[in-house]
Amino acid sequence: MEEKAVETLIKEEDKRHIYEKKRVIVPAVTALILLIFGLIVSLNSIFYKSTDDAFVEGHIITIAPRVFGPVIKLNIEDNQEVKKGDLLIVIDPNDYITKLKQSKARLLEAKSSLTNARNEVIKTSSELNFAKNDYIRYSKMNQKGISSIQDYESAKNKLTVAQSNAHSAKAKKEEIEAGIKKLQAQIEQDELNLSYTKIYAPQDGKITHRTVEEGNYVQVAQPLFAIAKNDVWVVANFKETQVGNMKKGQKVKIKIDAYPSKKFKGEVDSIQMASGAKASLFPPENAVGSYVKIVQRIPVKIKFTEDISNYNIIPGMSAVPVVKVK
Repeated sequence: MEEKAVETLIKEEDKRHIYEKKRVIVPAVTALILLIFGLIVSLNSIFYKSTDDAFVEGHIITIAPRVFGPVIKLNIEDNQEVKKGDLLIVIDPNDYITKLKQSKARLLEAKSSLTNARNEVIKTSSELNFAKNDYIRYSKMNQKGISSIQDYESAKNKLTVAQSNAHSAKAKKEEIEAGIKKLQAQIEQDELNLSYTKIYAPQDGKITHRTVEEGNYVQVAQPLFAIAKNDVWVVANFKETQVGNMKKGQKVKIKIDAYPSKKFKGEVDSIQMASGAKASLFPPENAVGSYVKIVQRIPVKIKFTEDISNYNIIPGMSAVPVVKVK
């Protein structure tokens, strides 16, 4: 019995020592792990800057007609790939063809009138020269007392009428010439309007936001669809406390929410020269008594440095960039 009691006491003593060791070792290991984790986080915050306020951006061109009329031909579908110069939409050109013909007919009529006006200028100029010579002759004869005052006055009146007719003919010719220039400009505009009835793709990309259908009557500047270019980048809105050491060319790892297991390569392209708030339509007025300091966001453009053509990365997607600043 005494031996069993001794063994029991020894076992209890061993358990107590083990428990005391655990009480010391476990907190120490935990503290060490937390210290290492905190050190890693601190170093990471020094060498890397990240934000989840980032989105994929791209060139999106909104297409709108420059003339009005019904759409008679539509060569596009939603999300269709198009190339620069492809014919996308045709607006009914008949009204513009008719207007162009009318302008050309008025130009021919004006040119015919100009010919008559030029002949009239020649005629009145000849009459003016004759009247001048006649007036000079009768004036000399009157001074010598050879001709009567009545003949002199008649020659003078004829000269005045001839001068008036010559000025009138010249003014009419100039008026017709000005009208011809105006008609020529109108014809150029009519030709432009006729060409605007065909809408071509201004760049390569995909059709998006299409609202037009064949047969729709469209107005000038009415948005019909947009073309999204395949070239995309990331705009990350970093806090102003993060961009102090950020420079063009720094390497970036980009995580796109659509591809959580993939980290894309990129680099800093540029930093916007104004905060997001300053560049807004209604910038804040800080010179007020109720001012509260708020950490501002600075847009940073990040471009991809690897081929992403095999991935469906489109404008508007969320991204998380990590910039190596040191």
